[in-house]
Amino acid sequence: MAEVSNSRENFADQLITTILHKNSCIVVGLDPYFKFIPATIKEKFSISQKQGAEYASRVILEFNIQVIDLIAPLVGIVKPQIAFYELYGSWGVWAYAETIKYAKQKGLIVIGDIKRGDVPSTAEAYAAAHIGTVHIDHVVETPFAADAITVNPFLGSDSLHPFFRTAKEQNKGIFILVKTSNPASGEFQDLICGEKKLYEIIAEKTHAWGKDFIGKKGYSAIGAVVGATFSHEISALRKIMPTAYFLVPGYGAQGATAKDIEYCFNSDGLGAIINASRSILYAYNVSPWKEKYGISAWKEATQKAVITMNEEIRKIFKSY
Repeated sequence: MAEVSNSRENFADQLITTILHKNSCIVVGLDPYFKFIPATIKEKFSISQKQGAEYASRVILEFNIQVIDLIAPLVGIVKPQIAFYELYGSWGVWAYAETIKYAKQKGLIVIGDIKRGDVPSTAEAYAAAHIGTVHIDHVVETPFAADAITVNPFLGSDSLHPFFRTAKEQNKGIFILVKTSNPASGEFQDLICGEKKLYEIIAEKTHAWGKDFIGKKGYSAIGAVVGATFSHEISALRKIMPTAYFLVPGYGAQGATAKDIEYCFNSDGLGAIINASRSILYAYNVSPWKEKYGISAWKEATQKAVITMNEEIRKIFKSY
């Protein structure tokens, strides 16, 4: 399948083109839990590699390739979470890079879930590695080549500007952590600072930063991570950040449903991409697949999970 997006376009425009082409705003999170990967995949690799990081990483890459082949006709975006790859050291990082490469060959947009944030010089290195290029004497390398990444704003504006610069140069996207889906996120994100909660202040900053990144379709390449598990905050955040694309975790295994995410979208039906990981990758492990078929039907279960999620989300737009 040829790539749908054009790397010369603003990232938000690329994203919208892909969403409309696939008629899907789903992001499939490629979070490989080794213990859940089918034995039929593990058996493909040499016994001499077993118990080692190379073996685990090769299994993970093969699993990801098969998952991508299954879902590519149904969705346009994947999100590998780098922690599941760093777990296996240098071989795991290799599997992460190869996963990105394969997904892009299949025409998918790749969001690298790296949640980086550091002092400016370090942030510049992170940005070059994940969404930019690295110059080595007279050679230019593209280490990971993700289309977008997640970043942590905790260190302040100067820690984010290197990411913004690289994103603008390379037509890439940035998703800033604003209101995350984990249960204890409110310990800091809900703190009152003056008359506003901290996540509201971050949202206001995100909107301001994004004004210089608006594409032809009216959305910014600077987006926000907004958890579906806190549905009562979503409406307020949508008003604060009308031009930001929301990357929305929490659907499926974390408990959020289509009803919880309704207000992530603008009235045009755009503005949000909805992530699911475990509920898709390991759908074979829940009812009715678990009781009837088990792991032998993992491909059918994964494909059906994506189809069902697409259908559930599309129902939201009947009122638009």
